[in-house]
Amino acid sequence: MNFHLKSATAASALIIAGSMAVADCGIDSGSVRILSNDFEALHVVADWAEKCASDTVEVTRNQTEEHKNIQVPALSINPATYTVAIVATNSLVPLLNDGLVRPLDDLVAKHGGQLTNSQKVIVDGKIMAIAFMANSQHLFYREDVLAEHGIKVPTTFDEVFAAAETLQAAGYATPLSSNFMPGWNIAAEFVNTYLGTGADFFKPGTAELDINNENGVAVLENMKRMLDYMSPDWATFDSNAQKPVWEAGESVLSLSWGSRAGAYIAEDSPAPEVAAATAFAASPALGDNGIPTAALWWDGFTIAKNISDEDAEASFIAMMKGISPEMMAENPASAVWLIDGYQPTKAASGVIDGLNKGARPYPMLPYMGMLHTALGDNLAEYLQGKESAEQALADVTAAYTTAATEAGFLN
Repeated sequence: MNFHLKSATAASALIIAGSMAVADCGIDSGSVRILSNDFEALHVVADWAEKCASDTVEVTRNQTEEHKNIQVPALSINPATYTVAIVATNSLVPLLNDGLVRPLDDLVAKHGGQLTNSQKVIVDGKIMAIAFMANSQHLFYREDVLAEHGIKVPTTFDEVFAAAETLQAAGYATPLSSNFMPGWNIAAEFVNTYLGTGADFFKPGTAELDINNENGVAVLENMKRMLDYMSPDWATFDSNAQKPVWEAGESVLSLSWGSRAGAYIAEDSPAPEVAAATAFAASPALGDNGIPTAALWWDGFTIAKNISDEDAEASFIAMMKGISPEMMAENPASAVWLIDGYQPTKAASGVIDGLNKGARPYPMLPYMGMLHTALGDNLAEYLQGKESAEQALADVTAAYTTAATEAGFLN
């Protein structure tokens, strides 16, 4: 597959242009059934898509962190359980591999006048998804606490660890937090950090894995060192678990998603003093190369193949309402929007800082998902001190090689 997202970085979000008004939905009939991840930016998109509901148009949603496990089986049946799958850079690939989403060129030509070229995800010459926001993990920090203890905002992990030492001495037992839950989250942490080495995951031009080396060991050792400053319950931490810990003032430095930043600084925060003192920066570099340890992502939507043309058209029109400039105008801080007219907010500053410092995109390769799964299944034992970094990487390599061979990517 030949992937192409025009201007495929968060830089697209910085293109300032006049916004276009979105007309009334104008859907005569149809069923719109949305599957997505579960966070604020996607909630507001779905809220606006639901404005298209009427006596003859059904709009429903399932917003769950299990969406990646649900999407392939749900779209494989005929008719598909969902008409819309909201995807990210990596979760589009399995749907493409199995031919479960339809080209959108005709729908874009008919109903996509509000879209910029940077929103069109083109695969083998066809528009297969519409991107509407950029995302990346980055550093969240407490301006007030760092200032109180004379700590500069860390730009490298060495500086993160030095700051964490100072904070622990000042009484913060667990000053650092991150998404280390085994499975998808811990795999994402490895991928983010490995990207910061500047190295590639695979041997050039092949699907052969190339992480069982000094870069891979350095990444694992860095992750394990982070545990010295994190909660002993680190294995339970995903994005949803981190926020209440932050609001309780237990952590001062956090690595989390840009898509969550707006909720951390919202006016209705349950901890307004913490929200007011929360700020964002690029993820720290692993060494002295300055590359942030974070992957740049886009989030967007696809339309299922195994549904009627009527439902497909209704779903596309509803999603145009969901990602309209009107929606963005009411929710400017909910995401780094890839929508015409976007003006960056404080909540976008971490993603933009990472972009400006050279954060690398998540590899959009058909076999990257197999590596992500192998990482998620095989890193916890190392972090728990049950095996060496070399053994963990060997286990990841073996699991990935088996999966990639069975899928036909390796001989």
